Amino acid sequence: MSYPVVLDLETQHSFQEVGFDHRKLKVSVVGVYDYGKDEYKIYRENELGKLFTMLEHTPLIIGFNINKFDLPVLSPYYVGDVLQFRTLDILEEVEKFLGFRVALDDLARATLGIKKSGHGFLAIDYFLNGDWEKLEKYCLSDVKVTKELYEFGKKEGKLYFQTAKGKKEIKVSFNNNSTSKSAVSLSLPF
Repeated sequence: MSYPVVLDLETQHSFQEVGFDHRKLKVSVVGVYDYGKDEYKIYRENELGKLFTMLEHTPLIIGFNINKFDLPVLSPYYVGDVLQFRTLDILEEVEKFLGFRVALDDLARATLGIKKSGHGFLAIDYFLNGDWEKLEKYCLSDVKVTKELYEFGKKEGKLYFQTAKGKKEIKVSFNNNSTSKSAVSLSLPF
């Protein structure tokens, strides 16, 4: 039996540096929470083979903007098609309801009463300065926030977003995915 994972990644470069091409951003670290092992783990760029082995055997990858950011950034590192992995993208679910995109930090503040530890440019600075400890801590902090939003949404069927008029409820349905016996994502080309 396999379990879902929550995933977030940080990059070595910004879009401004690479001409808005996801494939050129390059991964610095990928943070994962594995529900099967109840543990957080970091994968550096040179360890992505191990990450992909795990992802091929998970029934669901949970993330925030994972379909339009994380997976396209991972794509150059993988021989198969990363877009074939089964995902639950919290941002896409929120956008379906609201009609627009919101920041992870805004959802976390309104729903959980917590804030992110910083912004993505901090992670790039940590990478450029070789501060792996801060980089890994930053990435895993985002994984934890995403995990807590997922669990809240799964349990309550809603998340919250703060507007000028107060908190707005966002209806979500995350209940199609706790465990699965169908473990292998067939993402490799044949």
